[in-house]
Amino acid sequence: MAEFILGLTGGIGSGKTTVANLFHEQGIELVDADVIAREVVEYGSVGLKAIEDHFGSDILQADGSLDRAKLRERIFTDESERLWLNNLLHPMIRQTMLSSAKNADSDYVILVVPLLFENGLDSLVDRTLVVDISPDLQIQRTVERDNVSEAQIANIIASQISREERLQKADDIIDNRGEIADLKEQVNRLHQYYLALAASKAPHD
Repeated sequence: MAEFILGLTGGIGSGKTTVANLFHEQGIELVDADVIAREVVEYGSVGLKAIEDHFGSDILQADGSLDRAKLRERIFTDESERLWLNNLLHPMIRQTMLSSAKNADSDYVILVVPLLFENGLDSLVDRTLVVDISPDLQIQRTVERDNVSEAQIANIIASQISREERLQKADDIIDNRGEIADLKEQVNRLHQYYLALAASKAPHD
């Protein structure tokens, strides 16, 4: 069981997944909020039934699974709907994440959470790490990755805390504006640091 929990976050398009995978290559287990968020609304789940009851059956695809694009459009154009969805899913996601973190066998475990600070999930971790890039680069990378409009990405960025506030809250920061070699170097340095912190926190016989 991992005694030390790191919270990894960053704005959309910042490269959280890339950074998380670099830590995973070092043998560190990941608990990904996005993966869990998909699990709690998969076909046949309690979460999906509640979403269908609230939004109507047109929020589903022909095979009965969630139409994510349609849901995203609804919640990012209506603040009250976004809050309703958050209130439904966040307790489910939080409970599953904590259970997974407690069962991790690596020296420490990383919770990968896009809205770590926004949803107060930083209270669950021992330390926070922010992956940082500029808002312009966020938009550019997300347009290239997801093939969505700049306006939609700008709405998502606006729904998250500001870059300045995120950096202010961070215990550690990774600058992801450069090359992959530089990114790996930053991850390796932090990994050694977190190993030392985890060792100091582990119970001694």
